[in-house]
Amino acid sequence: MPATDLAAPDTPADDSPRPGDAYVQSFARGLAVIRSFSAQHPQQTLTEVAQRTGLTRAGARRILLTLESLGYVSSHGRQFSLTARILDLGFAYLSSLPLWNLAEPVMEALVAELKESCSAAVLDGADIVYVLRVPTHKIMSITLGIGSRLPATATSMGRVLLAELAPEAIDALLRQRPLAAHTPRTITDRVRFAQELARVREQGWCLVDQELEEGLVSLAVPIRDRAGRVIAAMNVSGQVLRTPPATMVERFLPRLQEAALRISQLLQMKA
Repeated sequence: MPATDLAAPDTPADDSPRPGDAYVQSFARGLAVIRSFSAQHPQQTLTEVAQRTGLTRAGARRILLTLESLGYVSSHGRQFSLTARILDLGFAYLSSLPLWNLAEPVMEALVAELKESCSAAVLDGADIVYVLRVPTHKIMSITLGIGSRLPATATSMGRVLLAELAPEAIDALLRQRPLAAHTPRTITDRVRFAQELARVREQGWCLVDQELEEGLVSLAVPIRDRAGRVIAAMNVSGQVLRTPPATMVERFLPRLQEAALRISQLLQMKA
């Protein structure tokens, strides 16, 4: 599947009014400009930024020059690109929570034992966002790293996280991002999808067999805080020929559950 199918959607500037006076439109437009850069668009002209965000050229230019003066954007001729300083924004989030520092060594040990990639993600709207990843072999046609986004409905971690939501919240997300077929195996029927989430909720884990990408099998479990709330999901993923679904459940699920429990216990000790 092409990487563009899984990229974060374009983020047009939204000029619609917001309730109250707490909405800072210029700040929202600045974030839209930052988000317009991606793996598919690492460098953009002023015109391209304006088109992708829905801003005027003058508005896009003011924001780009502001970001450049702050060190978040650099320009080379007519091309603009993000700088490494933009990572400070994501690092502030990662460093503000103890989960990620505690989880990483547990995940590394799990990867060393299972010889398959392990990741952790949180839910952001209709997407999951990768917050930790310990890779082994390259198993997907796209490159995944911290900050990568994938559709929650077609991923094992996404379904683990969605299963904890109230039905009305799930309905709202599906209106925002309707079920779409990424492979012939992808669940696209709303009734079947609701049944799948109910099963995930009951059993406490989720296996997705080639619904996001052909050949990719993924198994996920929740990570809970001391109050029992699901705050993230963790998965192990592999190639179906090397680790078919039955093998993954039999061999990997107990170890994945143990690792998630260990991370949850470390969080409780830290609290």
